Amino acid sequence: MKTISLRLLCGVGLWLVLSVRPAAAFTNLTAVPDPVFPSPGVPSPQMHTASSLAVSGDTMVVGSWREQGSATGVNSTPNQALIDAGAAFVFVRDGSNWVVQAYLKASNTESGDSFGHAVAISGDTIVVGAPGEGSNATVINGNQSNNSASSAGAAYVFVRSGTNWSQQAYLKASNTEANDLFGMSVAVWGDTIVVGAIGEASNAGGVNGNQADNSVVGAGAAYVFVRSGSTWSQQAYLKASTPRFDNQFGYAVAMATNTLVVGARRESSAATGINGDAADNSAYQAGAAYVFVRSGSTWSQQAYLKGANTESSDVFGTSVAIAGDTVVVGAPGEASNATGVDGNPANNSSYQAGAAYVFFRTGVTWSQQAYLKASNTESSDQFGAAVAVHGDNIVVGAPWESSDANGVNGNQNNNDRYHSGAAYLFNRSANTWSQPYYLKAAPLYSGSENQFGGRVALTEDFVVVGSVNADEIGSFVDTTPPPPAMPSRIEFITVTPTEVTLECTGQPEANYHLLRKENLEEGWSFIGFGTAQLDGTFTLMDYDPPSDAAFYALQLDQP
Repeated sequence: MKTISLRLLCGVGLWLVLSVRPAAAFTNLTAVPDPVFPSPGVPSPQMHTASSLAVSGDTMVVGSWREQGSATGVNSTPNQALIDAGAAFVFVRDGSNWVVQAYLKASNTESGDSFGHAVAISGDTIVVGAPGEGSNATVINGNQSNNSASSAGAAYVFVRSGTNWSQQAYLKASNTEANDLFGMSVAVWGDTIVVGAIGEASNAGGVNGNQADNSVVGAGAAYVFVRSGSTWSQQAYLKASTPRFDNQFGYAVAMATNTLVVGARRESSAATGINGDAADNSAYQAGAAYVFVRSGSTWSQQAYLKGANTESSDVFGTSVAIAGDTVVVGAPGEASNATGVDGNPANNSSYQAGAAYVFFRTGVTWSQQAYLKASNTESSDQFGAAVAVHGDNIVVGAPWESSDANGVNGNQNNNDRYHSGAAYLFNRSANTWSQPYYLKAAPLYSGSENQFGGRVALTEDFVVVGSVNADEIGSFVDTTPPPPAMPSRIEFITVTPTEVTLECTGQPEANYHLLRKENLEEGWSFIGFGTAQLDGTFTLMDYDPPSDAAFYALQLDQP
């Protein structure tokens, strides 16, 4: 049962307030059937390896950069004619099953383009990265018919009308150069797309700097594109505040509303925490992440994130994820032997065991909220190679974990299946995280070197885990029935250009989470939390509201 209150605020847009059960912590997770890929006609061991995956609502897109078809466009006939041309597969959820809806190829398919190396989805929009693409075109819908800029890279935008997909745009950097690897990472949120280019080489710093030189090889960049109607344009050119050789800024990108996080896994400062000294270069490939925010159409850097235990070779920023005011950063090279949440990070006795770090924003200020480790930490597991966050749930992949367990919460205390891989689901209650689930592939796909956990994604009630070296997408569904409608409501909303204030009523002294989405197709994002007073009243704030409209929900924090 949903309680819906609708208000129209003059000059502000439409704000819909719901009291429902969105984005609650998973409490009863079970495995469900895996997606079934279309046949390539000729068997290929690389055809359907999950080099990337993303989920939005009941739609999933899986990229396979080693797919070998020579076709172009949507739903063409698969074949095996071009090595590493790449493809992407769209699935839709039917109950607990995934069924294929579309087979996506580039409009200019070529061998070695690696189309599908990165994918992202928001509602009816998909973006696919092809970092090996080689045309010298720039910006939007340029001439894609040459190969004069090897591995410059490209990204392709697809849109859905009903159940039919079509290509809407062909995106290139504004300063296309060979070996920029534009399309190494992609993210999309509504009408905004972000594309990472880890080989980009200008010495510009910050936002919209001079991109005309190539003096800092491998510094990296990220490019922001926006859509008006069906037309795309580049809005921003983002760089690290201190670009350095081979920092690989743009290796990972993630976006929610007007906040963007960019990973630079080979950044080498020894800074720790938030907004430390980025100018030194004394911790080789420690890694970093950068938070940018948009006001109107203007972007600025809001934070420079580092782990609390920065060390060389941690490669912090290999993976990033964001939901509302929560950011997760993976560091698969981190080496402490701690286990669980907020353990002792002070030693380096477990080489490349890996870690993930949770950061939370209050107002405009970021702080580290949690330090996540596997429950069975071992050297070389690479926990943190992939991360995803949705509401109060985080999933972390460890593709080199080696137990022989299968399914949910099996025996993790052995190393009998080398690099079979695993994923770990963490839940948040208020600001405290715990790990209730340890996820492994189904028996058929749990072989050595399958690297289950190399890619992960989340929805409100689904966890999706990809195997890098096997035809396997593991799906796990939360079967917990929703509780009765909560006796909570939002009584009044006041809006300014920079914040939204919500006056609420709920159960006396109960804790509530505030969640938000910009349209009904997107997942809920955690915005903040508060505690009702003795009379049941309380106030919640959104300090970074969208410019036009939003849906808000109150979620009772239930242990």
